[in-house]
Amino acid sequence: MNNSDTFKEKMTNMVGKFSGSRFVRAIMEAGYSVIAFSIIGAIFLILQVLPQAFPIPGFAELYADSLGRFNVLFQAVYNSTMGILALIFAGTFTYSYTKIYQEEEHLNLNPLNGLLMFLMAMFITVPQLVWKDSSVQFVQTLDKANIIGGGYAVSVSGITRIGAVGIFTGLVVGWLTVQIYRFTIKHNWSIKMPASVPAGVSNSFSALIPGFCVAFVIAGLNLLLVFAKTDIFKVLYIPFSFVSDIADTWWGFLIIIFLIHFLWWFGIHGATIVSSFYTPIVLANMAANVKGANHFFAGDPLNAFVLLGGSGATLGVAIWLVTRSRSVQLREIGKAEIVPAIFNINEPLIFGLPIVYNVKLFIPFVFAPLVSGGIGYFAISTNLVHKIIIQQPWPTPIGLGGFTATTSWQGAILAFICAAAAFIVWYPFIKYYDRTLLKQEQAAAKEQK
Repeated sequence: MNNSDTFKEKMTNMVGKFSGSRFVRAIMEAGYSVIAFSIIGAIFLILQVLPQAFPIPGFAELYADSLGRFNVLFQAVYNSTMGILALIFAGTFTYSYTKIYQEEEHLNLNPLNGLLMFLMAMFITVPQLVWKDSSVQFVQTLDKANIIGGGYAVSVSGITRIGAVGIFTGLVVGWLTVQIYRFTIKHNWSIKMPASVPAGVSNSFSALIPGFCVAFVIAGLNLLLVFAKTDIFKVLYIPFSFVSDIADTWWGFLIIIFLIHFLWWFGIHGATIVSSFYTPIVLANMAANVKGANHFFAGDPLNAFVLLGGSGATLGVAIWLVTRSRSVQLREIGKAEIVPAIFNINEPLIFGLPIVYNVKLFIPFVFAPLVSGGIGYFAISTNLVHKIIIQQPWPTPIGLGGFTATTSWQGAILAFICAAAAFIVWYPFIKYYDRTLLKQEQAAAKEQK
């Protein structure tokens, strides 16, 4: 085995172990769980911003006299999806994390109990507390700029800390909840009921001691932070904000794109692995954009402007294979890929060309999305295209995804520009690869005669 094969094997094993870890698998499940709710929230947000999406003379007045009358209702639905995103994301994470331990360590854990204990623990941390006059008190700030009543910070989106801004804290609280629950069950710190007791009653009592331990630990941690004149949200905001700021820079965004494709080249689903880290960031940034912030790395910029046709930005490649390829092998692969490519699916290319472990296609596979990503970042960060305020479903076709994400026709045009730029990078490489395979096919045909 040569050094190259050894490196590939070590890299594959290392990333495989990481992607197969319990924490990462639970994070992935959490990411999937928010898709439906973010789409529902996006639809009702679109209904609110239609005049912005279609700046047609007279349309704003028509909207105000029709759909505009129900804006508050649309806002209420949006608040009930994006406004509770921390509970949905971290709650699903906790449920999945508990279930994984239940199945793999054969512990008497109940995923539903894990979820309910997380909700309890999360709401212990949500109110803002202060040590004042020798006692713990709720923060009360009722001016227009900062409304906090009974410790709960509120806005038009509802309770602030259970929205996207609380996802990172929710993950930490969820992790602590599961580990405490697991520890108590492994050490038999639970009330066991006779077999004749109904399962529902038995489960509720089995969660009593673990639930008390969770409440004690989280409340104790909260108290220590209150004594230090802070709380868990403020403490965790420091690293979360630091990582978020890096991801929101042009070089941070390009590093994310590079890592996705570097892993894919080894046959590892890079998008799934890397997105488990950045999902909390893009959700929080998208919610902030709706409120007036101006983040580029929000929603799903990758599938809107970068991974058009799938990882590697291969939409143009799929079209070229069908229309211009002379190699029978590549033309047939193109026929199989052309329809999935419209919906940003390209496994037929990744494993059929193949791209995985193919040195001849490594450069365009990595650099084409870097180019499209750079163009997308420049266009939005310089306000040539409206910022992203909606997370479109990842299979949304080219143009429609860009329009939906930014609620602007400029977003649709930007997507086509990004796809064209990516294909320019691909063109010399795929054309050379086509010639190489054509020669091999012709040589094979001569041998058969």
